[in-house]
Amino acid sequence: MFRRIITGAIAAVVLVAPAGAAVAAPPGEALQDALAAVHEAGMPGVFAEVRDGRRTFTPTAGVRNVETGTPVRDGLRHRVGSITKTFTATTVLQLSGERRIDLDAPIGRYLPRLVPADVGRTVTVRMLLNHTSGIGDYDSVLLATLEGIIEMGRTTYRPEELVRLGIEAGPTHAPGTDWSYSNTNYVLAGLIVEKVTGRSLESEVNRRILRPLQLRDTYFEGADPVIRGPHMRAYVPWPPDGELRDFTRYNMSWGWAAGDLVSTAADLNTFYRALLTGKVLNQRLLAEMQTTVDDYYGLGLYSVRLPCGVFWGHDGGTIGHQTVSWHSADGRKQMTYAQNMAFYQTSPTEPHPIDVAAFEFFRTALCGDDQQPAAKSATGSTDLRRFLVDQ
Repeated sequence: MFRRIITGAIAAVVLVAPAGAAVAAPPGEALQDALAAVHEAGMPGVFAEVRDGRRTFTPTAGVRNVETGTPVRDGLRHRVGSITKTFTATTVLQLSGERRIDLDAPIGRYLPRLVPADVGRTVTVRMLLNHTSGIGDYDSVLLATLEGIIEMGRTTYRPEELVRLGIEAGPTHAPGTDWSYSNTNYVLAGLIVEKVTGRSLESEVNRRILRPLQLRDTYFEGADPVIRGPHMRAYVPWPPDGELRDFTRYNMSWGWAAGDLVSTAADLNTFYRALLTGKVLNQRLLAEMQTTVDDYYGLGLYSVRLPCGVFWGHDGGTIGHQTVSWHSADGRKQMTYAQNMAFYQTSPTEPHPIDVAAFEFFRTALCGDDQQPAAKSATGSTDLRRFLVDQ
């Protein structure tokens, strides 16, 4: 959910998809070596699940806990942050298919007293889901200071309070005229789900997605600061000396519909494969979801262009846990990656070695032997220009 979680290698190149046949998935040894390089670059612990059709690889590297030295293993639960947005958007789209939510209706139809009248008239449900509403991000208020990060994990927030903070942060642009990532958008979307169904967002996601797909390790954490089941610790190098601070115990009520889920790599791969192959949304609704702003962000789903093709998914960051989940359009080639340290970058322009190694793992996982150098543009911008800029 946070800005500039993993940058560096992403901001350095434009990646172009070459013509030709698809490349075979890499062997497990290549994946293990690539993931180990992330740990060697300074990440305490990291794991992934990579799928190519019926083949599955589960490399791990480093430690779950720096004090005990317990090694990372497959199957750990993880806070997946803004990947929650794909689940929320999917629920809204299902309700749209049932004609209970109109994507192009103003949000004031559903939440008439929660937002200012002008916002209620001019912002549509679709604008919430594709981040073109112009509504401010409550993160900009909660994360204004280091003390704010600590206090946020001790506080239980109601969704309506998060909306108020986002509105008070001020608009970023006129509705529908530009793109600006805002977690407030998805809290509003979650409240619309509750308004039209008369049930909690959590129960709707569980009933519509988690139970049908048997995602038994995925749940909304809410105000309970303890991750249920085996998991990695969550670390931040804390100023001024960069000593690791443990944020594993953390109240996640501030995330809610925008970033509250705990999940596993296996559950996320199962979800995205089902989503992209029409098992969760019909083809018309999936096409709506994949209709993007600036060839990038759709409705709770974005596209990225790698040397071997276009992939769909989302990423998410919380205080110490970060996750990336990317998938081919047919759901055959998949990668979900998780690490247990955040906010380690020291330069706003130079890539951190961890980020360089992580991106090389992404390319290895999804493109296999197709490791041709990516072409740089004259400006050094990237087709992944917004990747992990806003979580």
